[in-house]
Amino acid sequence: MDAEMKESIYGALENVIDPELGIDIVNLGLVYEVDLSEEGLCVVTMTLTSMGCPLGPVIIDQIRTALFELPEIKEVTVDIVWNPPWNKDNMSRYAKIALGIR
Repeated sequence: MDAEMKESIYGALENVIDPELGIDIVNLGLVYEVDLSEEGLCVVTMTLTSMGCPLGPVIIDQIRTALFELPEIKEVTVDIVWNPPWNKDNMSRYAKIALGIR
């Protein structure tokens, strides 16, 4: 996958807002990696803010909807991982400011 396509995928994922925090999943640092095969399978490796996050399925549905807007993407797989665990250091400066975190 070229850099332009990777940027497009991350751009689409910035439209996926964590319903509890009101910040997108990219700036929250929840997305660890994206990959796109030549066949159009996009794999998103990510975590959630907590293991018991009740809105995980909602976020996954939003990811699928956002990524299917890109014509190159034919199939989406979201792999939720817990290692490395998420913490506030994963957040972008923008997200920290928006949430009042130092």
